[in-house]
Amino acid sequence: MDQHQFINFVRQGGLAVIATRGPDGAPQAALVGITATERGELVFDTTRSSRKYRNLSAFAQVALVIGWDNERTVQCEGIADIPAGADHDRCLQAYFAQYPDGVERAHDPDIVHVRVRPSWLRYSDYRPGSFSVEETTLAQR
Repeated sequence: MDQHQFINFVRQGGLAVIATRGPDGAPQAALVGITATERGELVFDTTRSSRKYRNLSAFAQVALVIGWDNERTVQCEGIADIPAGADHDRCLQAYFAQYPDGVERAHDPDIVHVRVRPSWLRYSDYRPGSFSVEETTLAQR
């Protein structure tokens, strides 16, 4: 799966399960609405009061599963952060293109937009006749 295919896959699915590490080290998972920037970064919004935000603030490494329809999925791992400046604007533009209702949510001071820069992907296609599994290591930007 190349970067263009990854971006399209994320945008078509629009949902992911993100796993973060809780304060006691135990995994915690949540469903998020997600999109991808043209650079292949993942973007979602959350509240500052959420467990995932607190977890990401303490430990930035995350894992996500994107897609599960039609027996195709992408697992990925990466580093989460809160983008600033031009990166923030670029990430918001991608997020609002996927989720126009996010513009209204963004006015809430508790909302924050999170960026994940994937470092590893595994695309799995379990459909009959097209079985494939591809792993890709990505350079961090």
